[in-house]
Amino acid sequence: MIELSATQAVAAMRAGEISAEAYAEALLAQCAAGQYLNAFITLEPDRVREAARAADRLRAAGGALGALHGLPIPIKDSVNTRDLPTTAGTSALRNFRPAADATAVARLRAAGASVLGKTNLHELSFGWTSNNLAFGAVRNPYDRSRIPGGSSGGTAAAVAARMAPLGVAEDTQGSIRVPAALCGICGFRPTTGRYPTDGTAPITPLFDQIGPHARTVADLGLFDAVMTGDMAAITPVSLQGLRLGVVSDYFFGGLDPEVERVMDKTLARLTEAGVVLVEAGMPRLESLVAQVTGPIQIHDAAAATVEYLRQSGAPVDFEAMIAAVSPDVKTIWDRFVVPDAPFAIPEATYLAARDIHRPVMRRLFADYFAGHGVAAILFPATMIPAPPIGEDETVDIGGVKVDFQTAISRNIAPGSTAGLPGLALPAGVTRDSRLPIAIELDGPEGADRNVLRVGLAIEALLGPLPAPVISRTDVV
Repeated sequence: MIELSATQAVAAMRAGEISAEAYAEALLAQCAAGQYLNAFITLEPDRVREAARAADRLRAAGGALGALHGLPIPIKDSVNTRDLPTTAGTSALRNFRPAADATAVARLRAAGASVLGKTNLHELSFGWTSNNLAFGAVRNPYDRSRIPGGSSGGTAAAVAARMAPLGVAEDTQGSIRVPAALCGICGFRPTTGRYPTDGTAPITPLFDQIGPHARTVADLGLFDAVMTGDMAAITPVSLQGLRLGVVSDYFFGGLDPEVERVMDKTLARLTEAGVVLVEAGMPRLESLVAQVTGPIQIHDAAAATVEYLRQSGAPVDFEAMIAAVSPDVKTIWDRFVVPDAPFAIPEATYLAARDIHRPVMRRLFADYFAGHGVAAILFPATMIPAPPIGEDETVDIGGVKVDFQTAISRNIAPGSTAGLPGLALPAGVTRDSRLPIAIELDGPEGADRNVLRVGLAIEALLGPLPAPVISRTDVV
């Protein structure tokens, strides 16, 4: 049962082929087997079992069954849940229980889902490793010595490890797509604003966006349907004649040799299948990312967090929360983010980023898509496979020391900064260590369903990765 996709599992439970209780027990057993991955901060098996029994009683009574009937879903622990703590991965919120679900969680429950548990993350979502000093590091299911990516590392690890087929993540600058890429699953960041993000510990309202992790694109589409109410089927496009953009001068430089090998193979297979690869540059993209992405996030994070704590009824204020933050994240916040920080973003710089440079970036992308007639831009999601836990300052790429932040975030930053829909898909594994490598498809703003249609077609061409091996006897 743990190999079923969410779509398959829900169909089986709705048809009575398996019970929700039996399915929940199978997932809980896998959670126990993979406990060493540290994917969850909070997991209460008896609560999961009772929700499954309630789903079975509803079906037995002839009640209306939702699109997610009986499905336990792991939720990133920065998203408010009324019946489980929401910690945002930080010590001061360890026992915080919000009074209400985030709207996204409420919609999942209304569709018949239950909360499997709250997943571990990079503290305050401020990083790409999920090496959380307050709750312990999340480990990559393909190699427990390596990072799963972040900040939504726990959700990605749980979905990759077959603890659940569908999970809730959140993305400000790659926090859905990076963990999906490094854990060999699918991740979808929709057009900014497509799904509700209220009740979620924030960084900036201009970039923050809830989205799903899954092992199939069809399950991403199921999540999209529940969030938007559009239940129309999403069907794959024809690859014959499909135009995809390739911006080599930005996205393909300096790649790890294994990432480059997998990308070359992927581009060749797409070409053989009839895809038209359109090579064209995007002048100014690198400078626009530098002018917009960091300045907006750093400027907005403190005020957005203050407002989240107030609206959610948190038991601590901003100052008390920051005082208890782990040293790695606190150093960054103290230097750049908190009020009167020595390297805070000047207001004039922020306003220029928000009101001048970001609109220019959005026009750059809109003109690119319109001018070249491409359905999406295709590129490697990250420059490297998952590095070892603790290797988060520099990484070695072909004998060259590269800044970790650049290696992880260079390619995913433009899309989320511009508000585009972005889909991460597994494309292969490294030859020696068998670590996942992913492509990303970024489409025009608002073209979410078409990006998913393209993803369905490419997924069928490339096929899934082999599952990671999860052993009950494995210990850290």
